[in-house]
Amino acid sequence: MISDLKVHIVEDDNTTRRLLENIISVLGYSVLSYDNGQDAWDAFKVEQPQIVISDWMLPGMDGLELCRALRESMTKNYTYFVLVTAQKRSQSNLEVAIGAGVDDFLKKPISSEEIWNRLRVAERILNFTHQVRRLESLIPICCYCKKVRNDGDLWEQIEQYVNERTGADFTHSVCPQCLEKHVRPQMESYKRDLAAKKAGEPK
Repeated sequence: MISDLKVHIVEDDNTTRRLLENIISVLGYSVLSYDNGQDAWDAFKVEQPQIVISDWMLPGMDGLELCRALRESMTKNYTYFVLVTAQKRSQSNLEVAIGAGVDDFLKKPISSEEIWNRLRVAERILNFTHQVRRLESLIPICCYCKKVRNDGDLWEQIEQYVNERTGADFTHSVCPQCLEKHVRPQMESYKRDLAAKKAGEPK
């Protein structure tokens, strides 16, 4: 389970907002709430909450606009977006909301059981995306030659792999352990061979 999940509530109706605040706080989440979409968007850019529960109809930036802005700005961590609405759950409304990036829906009036169920689903999805990111962060490297498998299932030098993804270049050196284990024996062998060659040369 992801620890310290942050939930942002965006709801202009005071009664509904307080209800959501109380229930979600009791469930152990860190909660911040806003009564308009613009304030929520400004806070999101700083706080980066894992879950947003937003009303559809809001003053200024509505719930769908907030969700679109959130999706366009998201680069790394996923945010689970729940849309709260009193509107009829028609096929056209669902298509518009899903097209904006909404993950789930809460129909007004809201019950504590519904909120709890949505948050459990949100946690499951967030944990799954977290595990996927961890797997993607593992670099497949050959234990013998140290080449790395790229996205095209081809093997390349680790220097090239890192450079293509980060722009970083490598400078090569020798660590003290490898200096003693590999370099010095090679140098001594070279000196012996050179001395033997000189000794065998005619005077």
